[in-house]
Amino acid sequence: MKPQDIMKWKGSLWVFGYGSLVWKPDFVYQKRIIGYVKGYKRRFWHGDDFYRGDKKNPGRVATLVKDQEACTWGVAYEVSDAQAIDAFQYLNMREVVRGGYVIENMEFIPREKAVDTVHALVYIATSDNPAYLGPASDQEIANQVAICRGKTGHNIEYVLRLANFMRLCCPEAKDEHLFSVEAAVLNICPKCGIESCV
Repeated sequence: MKPQDIMKWKGSLWVFGYGSLVWKPDFVYQKRIIGYVKGYKRRFWHGDDFYRGDKKNPGRVATLVKDQEACTWGVAYEVSDAQAIDAFQYLNMREVVRGGYVIENMEFIPREKAVDTVHALVYIATSDNPAYLGPASDQEIANQVAICRGKTGHNIEYVLRLANFMRLCCPEAKDEHLFSVEAAVLNICPKCGIESCV
């Protein structure tokens, strides 16, 4: 989807966040719903040399990797017709231009059974992206996270906030990769907390 497509958009726009968007959307939205997308797992396989790292030490941030057996929990935001263009332009700069992500349209399944599924925009970093770092052990990822800082803060904060969101908002969900990376980070930096890494 491109900015000119949003110009023709009718009705609400939905955006799914599974990384920093879960706690820092920074765009105007009408509604926020907890839920998940199927067929993907969250992995810290993408590099970030702006928000959570720099050119010398790119941070590790989340992307989605195809896995038919998996699902990834996060937040879907409903953006009104009037705010859609502004939200899309902001996200295009944040996620596509600076982040290197591409846009997919996926079915989002709300946790609340009474709420209908919606189709949401999802930003994914693919393996053909120059910033893509690829697979690594949880310990290797934690070692990299522990030394990286970018324009919006320390890479540790990113991991801790994401793990905190999962515990508070999706306690029934399993994300072994996220919690294993978090544990390894805290083993390297046992006194680290979200506030100390901002």
